[in-house]
Amino acid sequence: MRIFARIMISAVFFLGISCGVYTFSPSALGGIKSIAIPLFENQTLESGVAEKLTDALAEEFVADNTLRVVPEGRSDSILRGSVVSYGRDAYTYDESEAVSEYIVRIEVDVQFVESKSDKIIWEERLSNWGTYESASETEETGQDNAIIKLVEDILNRTVKGW
Repeated sequence: MRIFARIMISAVFFLGISCGVYTFSPSALGGIKSIAIPLFENQTLESGVAEKLTDALAEEFVADNTLRVVPEGRSDSILRGSVVSYGRDAYTYDESEAVSEYIVRIEVDVQFVESKSDKIIWEERLSNWGTYESASETEETGQDNAIIKLVEDILNRTVKGW
């Protein structure tokens, strides 16, 4: 019985040290504790979409509280981006073949950079979508839904790292 107990204790010990440490703390970001989020560029004809995306990102990073949002000159990192594509298309039709739902697609180029070294931590083209009912909602609803999804993607990519 003592041999079995020693084997079990050893197994638990080795299993524990082999798994490593898993954390959501800012230390997983290599010492980065703050982020600047300058206004994203807008390479589309859709007015206001870059401003809405930038504002939503800043609000979500503040709410997440993993990185402190500060002005660009005082930050450890910078989240830069550009809205490169915006589109609205028919998504679903009713029985009379009238459009009942539209889809809004937004595509952005995003770059997360360490401020001091200007080293790119990650860089990616991301896209997402949002829908809205043509009878009761506006295109802005679809746009907001797409922005919410993009913000979640960017936040997770930046602070969660997977």
